[in-house]
Amino acid sequence: MAITTEKLEMKSMPCVPLRGVVIFPMIPITFEVSDKKWIRVCERAAQSNSELLFVTQRELQPDDPTENDLFRFGTTSRIKQLVKMPDGSARMIVDGTARMEVTSFVVSADHITAMGFVRILNIDAAGGIHSEALLMNTVKSVEKMINYLPKASKELIMTVRGIKEPGLLADFIASNILVKYQDKQAVLEEANPVKRLELVNVLLESEEEILRTEQDIHNKVRAQMEQNQRNYYLREQLRVIQNELRGEIPFGAEDGEEDGFFDEDDGDEMNEYAEKIRRVTEGAPTEVRAKLMKELKRLTKIPYGAAEGNVLRNYLDLALEYPWAKKSKDRVDVKSARRVLDADHDGMEKVKERILEYLSVRQLNPDVRNQILCLVGPPGVGKTSIASSIARALHRKYVRVSLGGVRDEADIRGHRKTYVGAMPGRIVNAMSEAGVNNPLILLDELDKLTRDAHGDPASALLEVLDGEQNKTFRDHFLELPVDLSDCMFIATANTLETVPAPLLDRIEVIRLPAYTREEKFSIADHHLIAKQCKRHGLNRRTLRISDEALYDIIDFYTREAGVRHLEREIASLCRKAAMRIADEGVKTCSVTRGNLTEYLGQRKVRPDAISDRNEVGVVNGLAYTESGGDMLRIEVTAVPGTGRIELTGSLGDVMKESARAAITFVRSRTARFGIDPDFYKNCDIHIHVPEGAVPKDGPSAGVTMVTALISELSGRAVRRDVAMTGEISLRGRVMAIGGLREKTMAAYKAGVGIICIPEENVPDLEEVASVVKEHVTFYPCRHVDEVLAIALTEERPDEMAEPAIPEPLVLFSTQTVTVPAATYAVERH
Repeated sequence: MAITTEKLEMKSMPCVPLRGVVIFPMIPITFEVSDKKWIRVCERAAQSNSELLFVTQRELQPDDPTENDLFRFGTTSRIKQLVKMPDGSARMIVDGTARMEVTSFVVSADHITAMGFVRILNIDAAGGIHSEALLMNTVKSVEKMINYLPKASKELIMTVRGIKEPGLLADFIASNILVKYQDKQAVLEEANPVKRLELVNVLLESEEEILRTEQDIHNKVRAQMEQNQRNYYLREQLRVIQNELRGEIPFGAEDGEEDGFFDEDDGDEMNEYAEKIRRVTEGAPTEVRAKLMKELKRLTKIPYGAAEGNVLRNYLDLALEYPWAKKSKDRVDVKSARRVLDADHDGMEKVKERILEYLSVRQLNPDVRNQILCLVGPPGVGKTSIASSIARALHRKYVRVSLGGVRDEADIRGHRKTYVGAMPGRIVNAMSEAGVNNPLILLDELDKLTRDAHGDPASALLEVLDGEQNKTFRDHFLELPVDLSDCMFIATANTLETVPAPLLDRIEVIRLPAYTREEKFSIADHHLIAKQCKRHGLNRRTLRISDEALYDIIDFYTREAGVRHLEREIASLCRKAAMRIADEGVKTCSVTRGNLTEYLGQRKVRPDAISDRNEVGVVNGLAYTESGGDMLRIEVTAVPGTGRIELTGSLGDVMKESARAAITFVRSRTARFGIDPDFYKNCDIHIHVPEGAVPKDGPSAGVTMVTALISELSGRAVRRDVAMTGEISLRGRVMAIGGLREKTMAAYKAGVGIICIPEENVPDLEEVASVVKEHVTFYPCRHVDEVLAIALTEERPDEMAEPAIPEPLVLFSTQTVTVPAATYAVERH
């Protein structure tokens, strides 16, 4: 080991910051300074032959560095030569003399003064075994690294071999070979010569690895470029030879050849394309084959690697994926189709009947056009799933096209093939996915289409869904007529309000109502329980759900038109049962009405129920919502005032207009019911529909408001077991409404015994559930007087009677708590 002694001298001298340059002692270096302020400092030092401290900046960016921007180690140096350049900068040759550790900087406007310790090392050059081995290893590392530095001179390696002092060798290598100025600064800050050389060895290994990787990448790129150039040259030669052999005679279908094959020298790729075109377009219109062969001819004339060649290859690949002449064979057996539909879905009789009608006609007339149906109904009633069952019943391929959120016409018609990333539209993609040209295509969420500046996708669908036009549908990408007349289109929507009228005119609408209680029970019992048991590793023996418990799940844990939430509750039951079987070792889990809360918690839905007594100004109305039917208790209160009318309960404009029409009609019946004719002047009337957070609208509450107003103003009570629905005119005529099936089911579940309906809705009673017709009496009414005769009683209850205090709840251990007017027994834990 070399013996090293260090001498420290405290000095103060001018400082010049450098960007990206590190100076080492005993190593001459040439560099340029462009800042005029530092050039003046260097000129003064050169003229006086005095020492300067050169310190490297931490970052390259700041032009006027502060104390924090400079490293704490620099090199004291003398300027051997300074030459000013024409651009105002100065080039200088500098000799480093010693390392200096700066303790403080004094920054002024025109210079920086550094104060610190100058390290002067006295080294015994004899060294030891470790030093000798380190020197040899360093020389070998430099020799290996020189192979990756083509501009390195032979003098550099000779100089490295001639230096025998570790510190000087480390400084020389750091100054001349290392690339990053941060690595050079790290070497400068190491005072011990042997440790400094060890650090240089580590940095050399890292630099060598980086240079080796760069060279590998460069060689691969160069080889690829050479291969591409060679391929291009050979293809150009081949093309010229082919043109000479052909002369001016076109090839393929255009010159009368049936197969459209190329010469053997044209390459396997073109022959493969020609064979595929012949095979795929067999039975397709001649226009299709001519177009594809024309594009293939263009491809042969395009140089290899050109961008247009990739466009044409992409076009040919996608066009050949389309099933131009491939069909699937339909099932026309009506009985078999009925069995499939009944096995997959309960209810939905209208949809099933319509599909079976189509099959019957198809059996008698195979050339009949396919139908374009639109299933409209609330979420969760099975619109999407029935479409896949229809495809299975017909033995057709099934593809689903989601239209929710589509806002660009190109999503339907496709993009021009010259655009970057161009693709066919969703209709053509669906046909390619199906693999046949007569699939059943489900256009899901038709009512969720939007539009923007890129066009209206609903307008693009007009041609798709028109039976007279879709046999020549033209996709922008393919640029060929596509026959969609053999496809069966089924669209789904939650509402028709957002579907444009021209599009609605082209489709046959089938409305799917909300499921009744009995239908939900049947669906759950036949399908949902088995499906969830299989998914959770259970069966009907390990999980038994009683009928009463299933009805309670429908009534008290879900409120929806479909069965999605019901399926989630059944899945929750299965998870709880699986945990008990796995954790507690139970063989069978039986879910009954008594233990249902242990699995699903407390009831989540409070069912509607009629009042326990006849009331004044309170009438049971019926409403249709997205989740099915609902019973609305419309309340009216009249108080002395100035004739002001208050309407509350989140009512829409139509419902508010119904309330005003009802008040006007009541004014025409004041004498008949003993009502003050000036009530509209002397009373403030407040009409409220509870559940104020739920928006409500529609005209069907007209008769309900009239009944509530006359009851309140006359003091006569309304029968609690009567519900009603119907729009009212100013003359009192009761007009037809919608959603009778759902409304009557809600009334039946609430305990209503009599329902007043418009006479015009009597034909709709065929759709009402049989269980409702068995337990509810219907009165068809033409005029509101008929409704009043049924609903109003002669009873005039005293509304101001003192209410009875309810019984207290018994919860835990007894402790008496005194409150005003009563003493309750409260259980305390």
